[in-house]
Amino acid sequence: MPNTPSDETDSGLSTALPKPGHPILARLRAYFLAGILVTAPIAVTLAVAFWIIDFVDSQIVPLIPVQWNPDTYLHQYFGVEFSLPGIGVVILIVSITLIGWLTANFLGRFLVRTGETIVARMPVVRSLYAAVKQVTETIFRNQSEAFRQAVLVEYPRRGLWTIGFITGETEGEVQNLTKEAIVNIYVPTTPNPTSGFLLFVPREDIVMLDMSVDEAFKMVVSVGMVTPEDRRPDEEKQTPKVSARTFDSPALPSPDERPRRVS
Repeated sequence: MPNTPSDETDSGLSTALPKPGHPILARLRAYFLAGILVTAPIAVTLAVAFWIIDFVDSQIVPLIPVQWNPDTYLHQYFGVEFSLPGIGVVILIVSITLIGWLTANFLGRFLVRTGETIVARMPVVRSLYAAVKQVTETIFRNQSEAFRQAVLVEYPRRGLWTIGFITGETEGEVQNLTKEAIVNIYVPTTPNPTSGFLLFVPREDIVMLDMSVDEAFKMVVSVGMVTPEDRRPDEEKQTPKVSARTFDSPALPSPDERPRRVS
């Protein structure tokens, strides 16, 4: 039968369009995925940064007197309705630095002690203040070991391993009740590492990791899709340190192997 115009059109389209398995589609798909891998981290980082800047500015800029606000002069002399981003962030950084400078002298230390004395007499506020202060000092103190070492621990049962972070040596009642030397281990959840579990693990049950804390956090946040390179020597790579099998109790014998009662 002679080809109709519709048949010719369909034939031309099928010839012009690449097939699903065509290498052009495969290349375009690879380029698209590569573009996502490049742009997604940048877009998320910029979005979070702009959100933080906008939030800080919205809280601090309204507190600035009109005659000291740079946006006022932009409106008067240039006639533009534009607000400089980051003014609140700069003011916040300068204010925190000045507070740190004031607390370094005698007057500042006296004011801090007086404020802490007043807070210590408030029933609910004193507990919250003490907890926040202790956590902050632990994280930002130079000599602290908090989040300085990534480790491998068995959790939530023997034979299953997870990444944790040493937050310090266990002290007080928890250590006094145990025979072994106990270490505080923070096990973050995936993909949100801001929540997790505090484990008290014997030091001999901890496997130290050579990867950095940042690399371990990337592995946790990426749900294991970003795996840091093993930079250990080749002889250490060939020597396993742990096992995924449990050997706590022997396997139960099968029914055929169990001894039968003789009547």
